[in-house]
Amino acid sequence: MCVIYSIVNQKGGVGKTTTAVSVASILGKNGKRTLLIDFDPQSNATSGLGLYEDNYTYTVYDALLKNVDVKKAVYPTAINKLFIIPSSKDLSGAEIELVSEFNRERFLQNCLKPILNDFDYIIIDCPPSLGLLTINALTASHFVLIPVQSEYYALEGLARLTSTIEMIKKALNPTLAIKGILMTMFDKRVALSKQVEDEARNFFTDQVFKTMIPRNVRLSEAPSFGEPIILYDKKSKGAKAYKSLVKEIFYE
Repeated sequence: MCVIYSIVNQKGGVGKTTTAVSVASILGKNGKRTLLIDFDPQSNATSGLGLYEDNYTYTVYDALLKNVDVKKAVYPTAINKLFIIPSSKDLSGAEIELVSEFNRERFLQNCLKPILNDFDYIIIDCPPSLGLLTINALTASHFVLIPVQSEYYALEGLARLTSTIEMIKKALNPTLAIKGILMTMFDKRVALSKQVEDEARNFFTDQVFKTMIPRNVRLSEAPSFGEPIILYDKKSKGAKAYKSLVKEIFYE
């Protein structure tokens, strides 16, 4: 059975795309049939895996709203078992197009049905908002993974996010669950990072992963080379942290 994870936070710049790309890449390297869906109009997950507009014809927007067979929008990556459905800037208008549609919250769920047997895991990189795209992703998912930046105001907005998840659970997807909260950009030398971690663990207790993602130059560099960290520098602190996270989520 294919298990679907959404990587969600309405705040930008929290390491959401880095997490989606890294987790999906490590699963692929581990031999799991994995699909990464770039559901963010900024297309950073797409370019982060080395795909650019001249590398593909169809995107998630075409599969979602233009009746293109979703299988045509699935592309291979440099990692043998990892595939991607790329995004495009056209997706930025999708929320407006979806507003008037019947059953608008289930477009992605219905779109993915023909390929569920092709994958062990689907990872969805959501846009930094709680609009219709994110609601579609959550309706289609089994689990939510929430990256939280280890900086001031980081926990602001989490109450609204968890409230939205509960709303979707009640109205649209009763099996949806928060898999965990991931502290990102953590710097143990900075008192504020430790303070934010303590606050998160006090409030969310065991929902916060033991693994924390450090601030790491190699993690920041990897997207500009179109490579996930596991290919760009597998010995870096960032790569080791994401390997630890994958082990914690999928193998413990």
